[in-house]
Amino acid sequence: MSWARIMTPLSGGEADKATVAAGAMLAEPFGAELAGVYAPADVADVLPWMGEGFLGGVQATALESLKEAAAVGEAKARAAFAACGYGKKQFMSLQTPVWAGLSAESRLCDVVVFTNDPARGRGPLAEAFQQMVADEQRPVLIAREGLKVGGTVAVAWDGGKEASRAARLAMPLLEKASRVVILAALKASSRGFDPARLQAYCAARGVDAGVQVLSEPGDAAPALLKAAEAAGAEILVAGAFGHPRLQEFIFGGATRTFLNSERPSLFLSH
Repeated sequence: MSWARIMTPLSGGEADKATVAAGAMLAEPFGAELAGVYAPADVADVLPWMGEGFLGGVQATALESLKEAAAVGEAKARAAFAACGYGKKQFMSLQTPVWAGLSAESRLCDVVVFTNDPARGRGPLAEAFQQMVADEQRPVLIAREGLKVGGTVAVAWDGGKEASRAARLAMPLLEKASRVVILAALKASSRGFDPARLQAYCAARGVDAGVQVLSEPGDAAPALLKAAEAAGAEILVAGAFGHPRLQEFIFGGATRTFLNSERPSLFLSH
């Protein structure tokens, strides 16, 4: 298995350089295309409060300001993308409706790369992150310090459909890893599951994965993060939003714990 196209949404901000660098790091071992997609603030988002059929001086000024900001942001995003030395890459700038364009581009990519701020609901790409994970159900990589392709990858496993989807979609990453460890918090789950099943699935694809059963009861997420750190994992693969999204929002859930952690980098899929 392999990946052919890695997408990096860009905002024209300072984080673009780190996002592009992470995308290139992920694309290079697969010879994949790196797609830099500039997603500006959408003019269509401000039209409803202007009033149908009316465009006064204040509103017109606001529209012009948005257009000017988008042009400046695009120039900065292009510069950050051009500074990346990876050769197989393509830049594009989205026009209104931006979110529809972002969705369309994501459907023809293998992984979408973000940094920490959007994943934590901060900055101009926060909505894009939620859109990719929850609505488009695209696999995302949250790049953090220490990201490495070809090192140790930990897989959080609970036998559920989100975790299984994440493990399947991450298989190219697992195939490149020097070590794969399956982390199973059996006592923290309400369902019964056998981590050996995932181990066998990996073996059928040529991946020699170890299994570590965690003994801690209660909330699984902190134990999984601790175990991933102890294993020296550069990347943790996990399912996202395993509970209904409203329940995740109210009670936090494992996804929120993973997103609020500092390390390792995360490969998430819903």
